[in-house]
Amino acid sequence: MSDGAIASEVRRIAAAVDRLRAQLGRRILGQPALIDDCLVALVAGGHVLLEGMPGLGKTSLVHALAEGLGLQFARIQFTPDLMPADVTGTRIVDERAGGELTFRFQAGPVFTNLLLADEINRATPKTQSALLEAMQEGSVTVGESTRPLPRPFVVVATQNPIELEGTFPLPEAQLDRFMFQLVVPRPSVDTLVEVLEATTAPRGEALAPVLSAEELLRAQQLAREVLCGRHLLRYVAELIAATDPDLPDAPAPTRRFVRYGASPRAAQAIVLGGKVRALLDGRPSVERDDLARCLLPALRHRVVLTFEAEAEDVRIAELLEGWSAQALERAG
Repeated sequence: MSDGAIASEVRRIAAAVDRLRAQLGRRILGQPALIDDCLVALVAGGHVLLEGMPGLGKTSLVHALAEGLGLQFARIQFTPDLMPADVTGTRIVDERAGGELTFRFQAGPVFTNLLLADEINRATPKTQSALLEAMQEGSVTVGESTRPLPRPFVVVATQNPIELEGTFPLPEAQLDRFMFQLVVPRPSVDTLVEVLEATTAPRGEALAPVLSAEELLRAQQLAREVLCGRHLLRYVAELIAATDPDLPDAPAPTRRFVRYGASPRAAQAIVLGGKVRALLDGRPSVERDDLARCLLPALRHRVVLTFEAEAEDVRIAELLEGWSAQALERAG
């Protein structure tokens, strides 16, 4: 494909995502940054973890994303009695004519394009881990058979704040598989008035799909072709290193407040998110601001703080400024 044809395709995809962003803004009121971050993750092919109190529109947002992208959609309501087979599927016994017994695989709800894992931290760790292979490999193993999942495949999980009763914190290995963790804020009074007007009036029409599954896969491929300068890659690598308290030259706040630093997956999420932002802005290469807007969503669930940090109410966002400054200095 010629450069001109690629540029035309990029403009078409960016325009489609802009239309979807506008539709979502009319459905999910007062959350433009949340919508933008979700779209970046989906175009990157990454999984998203939404955290917020019940009733803030997390489930409605995921439904709207599936509608607007024309994706096959499934929802799992995670509860303490949910079993792994309820997620992935299982083998069942069929009796054929003549009394012969055979095994048949009955696919679980994970076999879809966009999976809503609702209140994921209300299920036990054993059931939470049923999603690990699906999220990382895009496949599911049941018994001796491994079955590929449809493409694209994206998990958008919601969780209540871990302080709520009846929740099980997600293990670090599973958290690391989410590209972004996004916090859903409470609406302002003015926004709440708009929400009340919209949600107590007659229901509006369904969102018109702006991209097909095949077009979303193409967008994911194009995003990876966006250029990212080596100096920017060095900046991201230095920033991730600055989160590691075990390194000899770790910043003092890192050694004091961080138990475990971010993994290489965090760096990949930052760079890929930056590429998607450049793509949706119609640019052929990444700028540092593209990366900066992906730092907190990519790091807030991957950096584990110490008890001292919790006692002093130190947050990842506060540490980011120092990490970024050190990374800029070392990257040159």
